[in-house]
Amino acid sequence: MKTILSAALISLAAGSAAFASIQPIPGSITYDNANVQLEKAPAGSTFFHTFSNGDGRDVREVYKVNADKSVTLVNRTVSNAS
Repeated sequence: MKTILSAALISLAAGSAAFASIQPIPGSITYDNANVQLEKAPAGSTFFHTFSNGDGRDVREVYKVNADKSVTLVNRTVSNAS
């Protein structure tokens, strides 16, 4: 019984972490509470934004277009090369 309960708690914690929002960093489209509104992109679509951070690494972010035409940062990867 303890094993099942432990597994359920671990699954719950992992699921909650998946819904945690990714915070913008310098270079992100939504950094510093920028109010980004897209005119022609359909709601639910995604797009990439790539930039170089301060230490020479490439950052690739994925944004989702919301129904109100605002955007939400949903994923970020940083290259290992510096």
